[in-house]
Parts: sequence; structure tokens; C-alpha cells
Amino acid sequence: MRRLERRILWAGRIEETLTAPDRQEVPLLDLRRQYRVLRAEIEAAVAGVFESQRFILGREVERLEQECAALLDVPAAVGVGSGTDALLLSYRALELPPDAEVVTSPFSFFATAGAIINAGARPVFADIDPVTFNMGPGRAREAFTPRTRAVCVVHLFGQPADTQPLEAAAEDRGVAIIEDACQAIGARLGARAAGAIGRAGAFSFFPSKNLGGAGDGGLITVTDPALEDRIRALRHHGQVGAYEHAWIGTNSRLDELQAAVLRVKLRHLDAWNEARRRNARGLSERFQRSGLEVREGGELDGADISVPVEASGRRHVFNQYTLRARDRDGLLAHLRENGVGCAVYYPLPLHLQPCFRHLGYGAGDMPHAERASAEVVSLPVFPELTGSELDRIVETVTSFYR
Repeated sequence: MRRLERRILWAGRIEETLTAPDRQEVPLLDLRRQYRVLRAEIEAAVAGVFESQRFILGREVERLEQECAALLDVPAAVGVGSGTDALLLSYRALELPPDAEVVTSPFSFFATAGAIINAGARPVFADIDPVTFNMGPGRAREAFTPRTRAVCVVHLFGQPADTQPLEAAAEDRGVAIIEDACQAIGARLGARAAGAIGRAGAFSFFPSKNLGGAGDGGLITVTDPALEDRIRALRHHGQVGAYEHAWIGTNSRLDELQAAVLRVKLRHLDAWNEARRRNARGLSERFQRSGLEVREGGELDGADISVPVEASGRRHVFNQYTLRARDRDGLLAHLRENGVGCAVYYPLPLHLQPCFRHLGYGAGDMPHAERASAEVVSLPVFPELTGSELDRIVETVTSFYR
């Protein structure tokens, strides 16, 4: 019974985050504000799909793939069923050997490592940089072994990871770079878009993402034509001709209704990302004027809070605005009591998850990730926030420490 209650509570928490903002004075996310503006366009796009009665792998999916490939400056993009599947199919397309290792970050959503296991490989964790929350490239290189076949670079919270120090090492060793860009559509590292750097890039269209659908959905960007053909087959049961299966694939097709909704939203993505960036700057500037002890990026070192920073040469798109906070759990309770939406991404790093005990990691192995998990809190940053709501967020945080 207790397990069932936990499941119901967790499902309710997801539902509240996405669809019940009226329970909070300042919601963590309010998708209804976005929908009110786009209602007519979305309803027309969905009606067009129903009129066509083409629901699987039709023109909407094909056009979305082309438009995303153009936006991200990659040769091709493949729509799939979710961001998790985007990661999983990327690994399966690499045809990793049974003893393969994939180096990745311990501070990320579960799917980052879960997809590696489900592809038959072993995750090897490399600790994060405390300023960006992304995997430290030096630590990633140190984690390479003769069994390393891929490295999964996570662009966490919309901040592009520094891949440049890894690229030469990966090429020398024949290691494929896979990008977990599920939170980072539109982010850039210099002139290159997140998702255009490795052999494949995984994106999520979960509703809370910067480009969110009306349910689950995902996309894989690919730079290798052979990999593209394999991924297209794998998402469709490994089929290469009518009932001819070259690989053991699965059913992970982005459907036409989702693609139609996403195509409408894609036209607004740049403006939404700029609004997120503007809101992030607005929050940080207000915190600097608040009278709190504020550090810009990195660990607290005695400060009340540490605000996120955009690393040099990168375009951060702020899927989340994530602080470090002294007495984080006390601050969470205070924010919730005062009607300000907040969440912790992520309270337990991957190397300490019960399901990964067999990997042999323990407390203290990834100190930067462990410290981040104890200190981080994400605050509202979605595009439609008002100036008065930004004020309210900062005033509520400030009042906790005074």
C-alpha cells in the first residue's frame, strides 16, 4: 500500500508541476499561459492531422525533422517517442560490444545512465564541474579505459557542456561522443548548437522542456549517414523494407499529432529561449541587489546563495534556473509555504541510486555531484513570467535568510 501511495503522490507532483499553477502565487511552470497565446494555431494544426487521418510517420514528422535539422545545423534529425528513447536508440545504433563502457555525468536525470544500462553497456561516472554542473572534461578523460566506447556529454539545465577538451581524446581512442541535449535545445557552444557536436544528440519534447509537446516525444540529431539509417530502422522495429528487419528494433515513432504541435511551437523557440535568458538575468540581478551574500557560480563558500552563470563562449537557454542555497531544505519549505514554485533537480546523484549499487560506487566518490545534490534548488524561469513575479521570487528567498 505504501508503494502505491508513493506512486500516486509522485504522479500527482508531476501533474501539479505541469497543469495546476493556480495553487501557487508564482508557479514553477505554467503551460497554460503559453497555450492561451497559441491555441488557434495548435488547434488548426491538430485538426489538419485529423483531416488527413495520417497519424504515424507522415508529413508532419518529416517536416519537423527537417526544420529541427536546419535549426541545429546538422545533416539529419529523427523523431522518436521520447528523450529517453533518443538516448537508448543512439547507443543501440552504435552497436556497442557486451563489455562496453560509457562515461557520463552522475548529476543528471535518471535516463542519462538508465539508457546506457538498457543498451547493454556499463555507465562509468565522472564528477562534475561545480560552476556549470556539467561533467568535468578532465575527469571524463581520466575515466576512459580500454573498454570505453562512448562518452555521453550532458548539457544540464540548458548550459552547454565544454566538449572541446574531450573531442580530440575521443577521436584518438575511437570513442563516440553522444550528447544528452534533452534540456538544451537552442543552446550553443561557440558557433555549434548543442546536438551538433557528437555523432548523435538526444532531445526531449516532454511538456516542461523549452520546446515541449502535448505528451512524450523526442528527437535524435545525427551527423553520420550510416547511423541515421540505423536509427530510422531501430525506431520502427528494425525494419528496412516491408516486414524485413535488419536489426531488433522497437516501436519508438514520434506521432503526427505531436509533430504538428511541435512545429507550431518551434517557430517561437528562439523568442522563448531569449525570454528565459532575460528572466534568468533578471533574477540574478535582483539577487545581487537583495542584500544577501551572493556568489556567482560554484560552491557556496559561506554565501547564502550561489546564482547560475553562463560559461564563457556559450549560450545558456535555462531550462532550469538552479541556485545553490545554504539550508536548502529549509528554503524549499519556506518557498512552498509562501506560494513560490520550486523543485530539486536532482536530490540523489546517479552513482548513489539503489538500482546502480552493482556498479560499485559509494558516498564520497563524486564529491562535487554529491554536494550539488544537497544544495540545489530550481526556481521559476519560464518565458511568460512577469516582472512582479520575478520580484516575488527574490523577495521570498531573501526573507528566508533575514
